Amino acid sequence: MIARRAAITLLPILALGACGQRAEPAVAVANNSTPAPTAAAATPIARPAPAPTAILTCRAQIGAAAAAAKVATCRNVSPATHPPCNAANSCALIDDEIARSCALFAGDGAPMAGCTVDPKSAKAAADVVRRYYDAIGARDYATAWAQWGENGRPGQTLEGFTRGFADTRAVRVTIGTPGQGDAAAGSMYQPVPVTVDATLADGRRQRFIGTYVLRRVNDVDGASAAQLRWHIDSAKLRETPPAAQ
Repeated sequence: MIARRAAITLLPILALGACGQRAEPAVAVANNSTPAPTAAAATPIARPAPAPTAILTCRAQIGAAAAAAKVATCRNVSPATHPPCNAANSCALIDDEIARSCALFAGDGAPMAGCTVDPKSAKAAADVVRRYYDAIGARDYATAWAQWGENGRPGQTLEGFTRGFADTRAVRVTIGTPGQGDAAAGSMYQPVPVTVDATLADGRRQRFIGTYVLRRVNDVDGASAAQLRWHIDSAKLRETPPAAQ
């Protein structure tokens, strides 16, 4: 039986701050600075550049041609009046709309072009984790936050979640083979193993390994379309030495 709601530990890029407070990294960034001397230094002290804040567009992430193809798929499958199928958005946001739309119409005849993944499959669950980190890497924190479910990460506002990434410059996830799924109390649970590599604004690198658990309602009558989709339920990660460059 998969442990439910395991505590998320050891990952600054998961924004673990309490609601309404500044999110502090779970792995504390050592603050070894001392008060500035009263006399002016002859040479200004070099400080790391702050992490960028603007959302990366899909066009900037994967190139104009690949972004245009992704946008075309999004427009083909989305039933929304004003879908976010625009290369000026992050790739994660476009991919999320594709996944949402494919799940919405799953089982209604032959799959639409672009709907190649069974929305109930372990691969679909792993894709949620991939989109989560793709969104973080693009600094699209609203899309990342939404991968925790309709109301975002429990116990944390979007603003608090976003503040937790102030010192994160880049992040990358490597997803392993999903483990055996589990069912309980009308829900399905799917573990997804990951290795996460992060680069902080000061250039330091961190690596974490562990498992995300994805959850979806198991086709219960009256469940909403959002409840029937996979979303992040919990995560348990631990720090490990970063890979040598």
